Amino acid sequence: MIRLAIAFLVLGSAAAWSDPGPVTSDWHEGFNNKARLLAGSATRDGESGLYAGVEVAMPDGWKTYWRSPGDAGGVPPEFDWQGSANLASATILFPAPHRMHDKAGDVVGYKNGVFFPVSVKPVDPTKPVTLHAKVAYGVCKDICIPAEAELQLVIPPGVGTSEELTNILAHVPATKPRPGIDPTLAGWHLDQNAGKPKLVLNIESAALPTADAFVEAPGGLYVPLPKRVKDASGKAVFEVDLTDGVDVKDLKGKPLTVTMIDGKGQSETTITLE
Repeated sequence: MIRLAIAFLVLGSAAAWSDPGPVTSDWHEGFNNKARLLAGSATRDGESGLYAGVEVAMPDGWKTYWRSPGDAGGVPPEFDWQGSANLASATILFPAPHRMHDKAGDVVGYKNGVFFPVSVKPVDPTKPVTLHAKVAYGVCKDICIPAEAELQLVIPPGVGTSEELTNILAHVPATKPRPGIDPTLAGWHLDQNAGKPKLVLNIESAALPTADAFVEAPGGLYVPLPKRVKDASGKAVFEVDLTDGVDVKDLKGKPLTVTMIDGKGQSETTITLE
């Protein structure tokens, strides 16, 4: 009996000190998609913090869009956190997207599903955070359908660790690339020969055949998708036609975000056309 009592005491102590785990909301069911919230402690770039995530699941062959949908257009996701409680800020972090081709042209986004991580900052870390999210996005196959989900989740203080969130955060483009893993911008220049300006990007990659790049301007200014024109000196060379639906004068002096992906990693950096 004494041994049995000791065993129960040990098990009870282990349970008391065990990680309580992450928390999840119910699924919101939509047409050919469903969405939910997940929250927990997670690690990014070696630092742990409180994160949530908006997960969108779709059937095989369906897709949704990145924050910049691409040349063929699309519906970028929108997130509204009004109605949340004890929430100082909620910052959306976009995982690395992929270029996809459909009948209308090239688009940028995610196929079959996506998980948008959210960096959560409570007003008072000792109290629960109530996340109330209204999410709007597009789901597409042969046609695109607007989708909406209203989600709510209470995150207790000291919420447990989420390995899933940590894994997803590893796919968010880093501003400090991992040497030998993430693609990097080795060089760039603005070519204005013959009055046809174009932005030239040289991407260094450890997985060169799979390298790709995307360029965004602030304020919703349109920037065409880069086109891969050649490989030179072990780098992928991309060109952005700055006469195609954009005036280079509107871009000068503004920070442009360059996102780079390949089969091994992803990173992003900022350049300014002076």
